[in-house]
Amino acid sequence: MSTSQKIEIDPIGFVKRSSSNENERDRSLVSKIVLKKEFAKGLDGIEEWSHVYVIFWMHKISDKEKMLIHPGGGRNVGIFATRAPIHPNPIGLTLVELVKPEENVLWVRGLNALNDTPVLDIKPYPDWENRKLLVVNNFRTPKW
Repeated sequence: MSTSQKIEIDPIGFVKRSSSNENERDRSLVSKIVLKKEFAKGLDGIEEWSHVYVIFWMHKISDKEKMLIHPGGGRNVGIFATRAPIHPNPIGLTLVELVKPEENVLWVRGLNALNDTPVLDIKPYPDWENRKLLVVNNFRTPKW
């Protein structure tokens, strides 16, 4: 891979769960994102949002070469048609409820990430364009 194709990302912080044994799929649990101190000012004003996207690196995923998986429904589908964690770049994206910010810590509910997961970015939900909120209500999902 040439250097022009290589991307380097530094985490802005890390997920800290109450217990490393917590079920990260339990969307009712509150966890915290501890940002590096230099990013604390980046949380100013975030308390005005009810929900944020958390973008993270699934650092414990090992099988990144698999391009077809069997999610159910009797057939294999391409990895990009799923939210399975084994993508070539294991980037996680979760919409969470914002509980509260405290200095360089963001408390959130519904984050499906393991303890010590590197956090890459945080973005408010919903998105907007030309002073209008972009919320998708007419989405579709596969039958499988």
